[in-house]
Amino acid sequence: MVFETTDIASADIARILQCIPHRYPFLLVDRLVSICGEESCIGIKNVSINEPKFQGHFPGNAIFPGALIIEGMAQAAGVMCAASKLAQGLRPKIIYMLTVDGARFRKPVLAGDVLEYHMTKLAYRRNVWRYRGEALVDGALVAEAEISAFLETEKQQPEAAA
Repeated sequence: MVFETTDIASADIARILQCIPHRYPFLLVDRLVSICGEESCIGIKNVSINEPKFQGHFPGNAIFPGALIIEGMAQAAGVMCAASKLAQGLRPKIIYMLTVDGARFRKPVLAGDVLEYHMTKLAYRRNVWRYRGEALVDGALVAEAEISAFLETEKQQPEAAA
């Protein structure tokens, strides 16, 4: 499947799966509702009680793990960066999270919440991006962090004619 080479304003699950290697049960972003190049995005995660993490965190009090909120922020930023590289004819090869700084958790995220990841680019140099992320539920800040990641790319191979 070839990714469109135009800038995108949003990404559904099919585009997300083209951009990052994560899959269930570790795919933590359902869609990007707003993308501004590689500058900023808003990602959505619908937190469901059916997710396996709630069997142990915590039974009877389903709290979405804070580490997974940070991972979801990183995945949202990763989709945005990968999409910008795909638009340049480059295919994402691997994405590594490098650092997490200043992480703070303000309120618990519960099963049934809609988690929004608001990501804003702070810096970009070579293949390393740095983003500030805020996670919100119903407009209230639930977590925040600065995240950096490395994205390795390779030239896209043209698809063979069918």
